[in-house]
Amino acid sequence: MSVSSGAAVITSVAQVDRAALTFLYEHPQWFAAIFAELERRKFPFEKIFIPDHFYEVGPQKPSFKVLFNRMSPSANSRQHGSGIFHTLAYLEHLQLQGVRVINGAKAFRYEISKAGQASLLKSLGLRFLPSRIIHSSHQAVAAAEGLRYPIIVKANTGGSGKGITRFNAKAELAAAVAAGQLDLGNDSVALVQEFIPARGGFITRVETLGGKYLYAIKVHLTGETFDLCPADICQTSTGQSLENACAVEASKAGLKVEGYEAPAKVTSDIERIVRAAGIDVGGIEYIVDDRDGNIYYYDINALSNFVADAPRVIGFNPVENLADYLQDEVRRAG
Repeated sequence: MSVSSGAAVITSVAQVDRAALTFLYEHPQWFAAIFAELERRKFPFEKIFIPDHFYEVGPQKPSFKVLFNRMSPSANSRQHGSGIFHTLAYLEHLQLQGVRVINGAKAFRYEISKAGQASLLKSLGLRFLPSRIIHSSHQAVAAAEGLRYPIIVKANTGGSGKGITRFNAKAELAAAVAAGQLDLGNDSVALVQEFIPARGGFITRVETLGGKYLYAIKVHLTGETFDLCPADICQTSTGQSLENACAVEASKAGLKVEGYEAPAKVTSDIERIVRAAGIDVGGIEYIVDDRDGNIYYYDINALSNFVADAPRVIGFNPVENLADYLQDEVRRAG
């Protein structure tokens, strides 16, 4: 059983029955482009709005063929955090019944665990940020021993830069611990990591679709935010405003972005990462350490938003590629 509110979302199980494709989502604006593209193609789909969703563990199998998981780990910042682990349970429920879930339970487990992401990168033999995993704020100072300051404390379950704090010295970290200021997030687990100075002042984000490289962008940093969601970045690297950007979080107006062709080795590494994580549609971020010139992978995203005004930035509209992929997945699901 599923219920939702608003004209654009489902209101009954019967409505879901009419479409083979269903979106499970939480953010009110991020997916407007793919919804509009499918509507333009007259390809039927339905929506399940996570804050209003519940389901029955009963005899009836869902009638939709494909569910596309679009739940965000940053939902807690929008008072929707209770849906995070609910989503994981629901994805597992569907997959046990044989439903095709795009970005299913395995992918979502990595999405909501930065600790799991670091372990995955280590298992693949790829460089990752030196990390210590804690479950209580009083462990943070001891966990940082041996790491180079500045360090960051990062909530295990987070998104859009939420729950990340930088500390330039041990005394700063100790004071924050004493004041009870560390945010360990929904599951009371956090990572203590070295802060990597970015060579060239940018990070690179590579988007994948169906386990394959789609495009890459450089995101030029301001030092003011850890929130680098590409859909909310408002300027090209030359300072041109991006159409329809900043509608979600205008605080990131200072960030700039440009299209980029990732090196073949990086492309190969990233395709290995998404395959190992079970991610069908996702984005991986990496940074080049200005101290040694090495690449470090640091963020694995199963919820990945395409860059705003993509045709101007990367030369094509990836939403059309995504729509093609979703239609093919529905056909394959029979």
